[in-house]
Amino acid sequence: MIIKILLSYLFGYLVVKIDGYYIERFINLCRGQKIALWNLKRKGEISLTFKVAKDDFKSICKIAKKLKCKVKIKNKKGLPFFVHKYKKRKIFLLLLIVMLFLIIFSSNFVWNIEIVEENGNQLENIQQDVEEAGLKIGEWKSKVDTKEIINKVRLKRDDIAWMGIELKGTNAVVKIVKANEKPEIIDEDEYCNIVADKAGVITKINAQTGTANVKVGDTVNVGDVLINGWMEGKYTGIRYVHSKGEIQAKVWYTEYKNVSCNTTERQETGNTEEKYAIKINNFKINFYKRLSNFEIYDTIENEEKFKLFSNFYLPVSLIKITNKEIKQTQKHYTIEEAKSLGIQELEEKLDQQIADKNAITNKTVNTYQKGDSIDIYVTYEVLENIGTNEKIVF
Repeated sequence: MIIKILLSYLFGYLVVKIDGYYIERFINLCRGQKIALWNLKRKGEISLTFKVAKDDFKSICKIAKKLKCKVKIKNKKGLPFFVHKYKKRKIFLLLLIVMLFLIIFSSNFVWNIEIVEENGNQLENIQQDVEEAGLKIGEWKSKVDTKEIINKVRLKRDDIAWMGIELKGTNAVVKIVKANEKPEIIDEDEYCNIVADKAGVITKINAQTGTANVKVGDTVNVGDVLINGWMEGKYTGIRYVHSKGEIQAKVWYTEYKNVSCNTTERQETGNTEEKYAIKINNFKINFYKRLSNFEIYDTIENEEKFKLFSNFYLPVSLIKITNKEIKQTQKHYTIEEAKSLGIQELEEKLDQQIADKNAITNKTVNTYQKGDSIDIYVTYEVLENIGTNEKIVF
């Protein structure tokens, strides 16, 4: 009976209303002849609304006639009635069939690639690397070898700890966990030197374990050994150790900028215009004639892909183009004004690089005028610990 009801949605069914004094008997007679009635809704004592298969309508009419009940068709549903309704609109029906075919056909392709990165970490060029590995827009899903793509991407990059690809409808979801760069941890029972991780001038060195290789006032470069991982005793000779100690040095941070006395400043006027385009795969249809009515402007482009369901994207997208009008004004600074602006900007950059502002021992500003511009160099001298452990390899 359930199968018959389900088939009725395909082959057609009727929404029928029957009025009479023998509603219960009518239902029992229909059941006796194995006529499926569903969605029965009683209205008062003498009225009943229900659904019945199209092919069973004549049978229920005969039963109703015997019981002197009135039968009225309220609605017709199902594919046969739909086709009949639009049979005079052949072009519309043809377009509908073509559309359904295209949707079914397009479901065999990948039309969207969604990159999901853990904790919102952004990996540079990851979309490009995924596409070069074989996962592209418009690719047959049957040709997408997820394991091979993952291997290619991970072999190319060393900043990925884990990667997975899942095909959902026409959407390819690429999940990525970024690898955290962690310093090598050397066990206490392993031999190691302490080397410089920054260039500078030694101001303090205290070798707790190991042998100091530099002294206060020495200039060192990155990688130079500061404390050797060995000690020499009068009776024990040379023995290797896990170096420990404190090394402090003066290091320098420098930022440079060229500031012109005559500059062009850009400022938004607040005027905007919006234009639209349709993109079908790689084919773009613009709904505008001119790029912009503004003389000077910045453009923001947003692309929204069409989808039928959450993961069923279509090869069609709407592109919204927003142009923001820009007003350019000529600005003239004196040498002193240009110098002040440049120094302020460079100091802000340097402040972001240095965690402990109390460690700054000196600031040097050098300026060199060149015509109507000025070269500015700002240098911070900072006291920092510059030692890091490096395993001794025999």
